[in-house]
Order: sequence, then C-alpha cells, then structure tokens
Amino acid sequence: MKTIRSRRFVLGGLAAVAFPAIVKAAPPVSSLRPRARTAEFARVAGGGIDALIARFGLSGDVVCAVADVETGLELEAANGTTGLPPASVAKALTALYALETLGTDYRFQTRLLAAGPVSNGILDGDLILAGGGDPILTTDDLATLASALKSAGIREVRGAFKVYEAALPFVNTIDPGQPDHVGYSPAVSGIALNFNRVHFEWRASGKSYRVAMDARTERYRPEVAMAQMKVVSRNLPVYTYEDAGSVDQWTVARGALGGGGARWLPVRRPGLYAGDVFRTMARAQGIVLPAARISGDLTQGTKVLATHESARLVMIVKAMLKYSTNLTAEMVGMSASVARGDRPDSLRSSAATMSRWAAERFGMTGTLLVDHSGLGDASRMTPQDLVAALVNARKDDILRPLLKPFVLRDAEGRANKAHPITVNAKTGTLNFVSGLGGYMTATDGTELAFAIFAADTEARSRIPRADRERPRGARSWNRRAKTLQQQLIERWGALYGT
Repeated sequence: MKTIRSRRFVLGGLAAVAFPAIVKAAPPVSSLRPRARTAEFARVAGGGIDALIARFGLSGDVVCAVADVETGLELEAANGTTGLPPASVAKALTALYALETLGTDYRFQTRLLAAGPVSNGILDGDLILAGGGDPILTTDDLATLASALKSAGIREVRGAFKVYEAALPFVNTIDPGQPDHVGYSPAVSGIALNFNRVHFEWRASGKSYRVAMDARTERYRPEVAMAQMKVVSRNLPVYTYEDAGSVDQWTVARGALGGGGARWLPVRRPGLYAGDVFRTMARAQGIVLPAARISGDLTQGTKVLATHESARLVMIVKAMLKYSTNLTAEMVGMSASVARGDRPDSLRSSAATMSRWAAERFGMTGTLLVDHSGLGDASRMTPQDLVAALVNARKDDILRPLLKPFVLRDAEGRANKAHPITVNAKTGTLNFVSGLGGYMTATDGTELAFAIFAADTEARSRIPRADRERPRGARSWNRRAKTLQQQLIERWGALYGT
C-alpha cells in the first residue's frame, strides 16, 4: 500500500478545522474534560489511523475523512484531499443533485400521442410512444397504457408507430469497459423498460436447447423480437454480442449452459425494446400496430391520448440508493442536467455539469465524475469533498432518511443488530474499488459524517475486459476493504462518541 499521510484533529486536543463552505461553530461554553477510556477504546484507537490502515495490507490507496455533523468540524482524515473512484457512493451525490434540481415530488411522464386526426376510432396518422426519462417504467406500465389507448376509443392506427427517446441523449452502454453481457451496464436513452434488461432463459431439450427472450414482470412475460439468442458450439467466450441494426443479436456457448437457467442481459436499443413490448400489449387490446420506428423529434400539433406518471422522485431515489441501480442514477442525473438548461450529449458531459454544481453548492472542488452511477472507474471524488456535502445536506435532513442502514458485523462476520453504533450509508463496489459514505451515530448520540474510499487502480487496469465480471483476487481484496471500513467506523465511535 502506498504511504498515506494522515491529519488528526482530536476534540479537546489538536485544533479542529472546518470543511470548505461550512460555517465554523462557536467555541464551547465550558472546556471539554478528558473522559475515561476503556480497554476497547485502546484496542480500536491504538496506533493511530495510519497504523490501522497499514495493518490491513491493502494494495493501492485508502483515504478517508470524518466530521462532526452538528459543528461541521473535521475530526480526522487520512489523505482526505486525494480523489479515488467512488464507485456507487457517487449515487449519493446524484441523489442530492436530482432532488434539488427537479424537486422531491417530480414525476416522469410517458405519453401516447396522436399525430393526426381521430375519427370513429381510427387514428389517421402516427401513434407516438413518447418517453419522458422514467427510469422505472415496466412491462406492466405499458400494459396499462395499452388499455388506456383502447379506452380512448382507438381501434386502428393507419400511420406509423413511433417511439420518441430523445428526451435524454442515447448512450450505448454506461461503461464501455464492462463486458457486453452484464446487465448493470445497459444502454441509456429517454425511454427505458425493465431497467433496459431483457430476460434470457434456456432449457435443455434432448441434444438442443429451448431459449426465450422476454420482457417479464410478475404479471406478464411477452416475448421480444428485437433481442435474439443463438446457442453455438463452443466453451468460451460465454456470450458474444453484435449490433444487427434493429436487433440485439446474442450468441451463447453451449458448453456453459448446463441443464437450464436464466439471467438478465442488457438492452442496447431501448426505444425498439419498449416499442416491441408495447405492440404486444396493444395487440392484446385488439389494436394492431406496425413495427416500431425511432423518432428523434416530436411532431407539432400532437394530441395526448394517455399518460403514465412515475412514482415521486424521492421514492425513485430511495430505491436507487437501496438497490444501487445504475440506470436509475444515469437517467435521473441526466434529467437534472437537462432541467438545468445544460443539454448533455453524453454521460460524461452530464456528469461534468453535476460536478460543477457540486463545486458551487458544496465546495467539492476535488471531485470530477464521468457518470452519475459511479460505474466508470475514471471518476474521482475526495473523502473531504463528500463529507462536506453530507454535513451540508444533513441541515435539511435531505439524504439520511433515504440511505440504507449499514449493518455492522461481529468477529465471525455475522450481522450484529445490537451493535451500539448505527450507520446509514451508501456502499460502492467495483473490482479492487470499495467505498462507503454516509452518517454514523455513536453510543452517546454523537452524529458523524464520514467517507472511506479504497482503490487499487493498477490491479484493476490489468483485468482483461472479458474477465471484469469476476476477476481473480478481487473478491478477497474487496472483503478486506469492507472489514477495514467497519474498523474505521468503530474507531471513530470510540474516539468521538463515548
């Protein structure tokens, strides 16, 4: 592990230093008195933060910072101004960005539009499925829209069936460095369905396999034509992908299939995927539509036939933080950039807009992100920057209620629900990258904001693209990083909250 210089600012001892853009607290009315320290305190705090980090022997870098929420004063840091990849911890900043820009009650709309007159149930013109950036649209929602189309009196469409997806820029994959087949790096556009994932299922049938590609939910399982799978005689690679124009063409190695199974694969043509599924749902209502075509603009003079509204943004963001859904982060982040009048042409340009906002809003001058989800490992965030934002956000209680509880564990690795320290935080994990940032409440009720980033960027850069789903050595490295995170939290609880 590279040498890390630490700065320690202990209450009652060394002078505390405030974060940028946070007002310093007034001095205490009475002087702080030393408290008796237990054997547990000596065990956790012994040797200082540098020694604690060094004992874990993690390759790469470990940086961290912690501050008192009430005063905004930094209590301790290890290289707190050094930026590392935050992984999914970046979603905490995306949540603040989207909620402040769009508002907690914002709802995304997906609409059915008529571009032409309607008479006696016949639309003499085009039907448009217009995406509005909803990241949680499902097959069930399209079924409801198809039913609403029938209720609007439409029986026949004589023009084209178009899908408008240009409310947000089209991005082929969130992170081009990821393997083609991983479902957490799908395409992004102004319309998404089922998190832009298609369900692939296979079953052995004699000497061959039966395969299905569908857009399933609990209520429906419509097969799709825009994603196709072929089983080929090979062992490796397990999957290959080819852009076949209007079709996502996949192959899978026969030697990897076994008796049967299923997995979600990413969709690279979100508009055609949504259009394919909506055609099926409309046909179930007796409305036959031609194959979907992508539209880059909305025809003037359209009439709204039906609208689906998403859940409130605050609930979407809460689910994003809980399940760490990359697509949700990218879509709400880009929607916020569009709403701020800075029309992005890529994830990187939208993330740059968010980074500038973070610098102005929270003083996060050491942070530069390349996306909103943290999937791209070229992003950099400093722990001091994140802690400053967390302290600021706590004033209005914006973020903490949305963060998932982080369960601390006992010496055997079992969840310890009786642990005296409570933590609400966002985790972040990539191969050889681990992050954790959020709030902790110590035994005496002291609330702290913290950020911990660890990364071995050299080891990560050596992983071949095809092996990035489960590379050798990454699991054990990340497991040690998570154990270190807990020990840092326990150290801070002992130092500042007993």
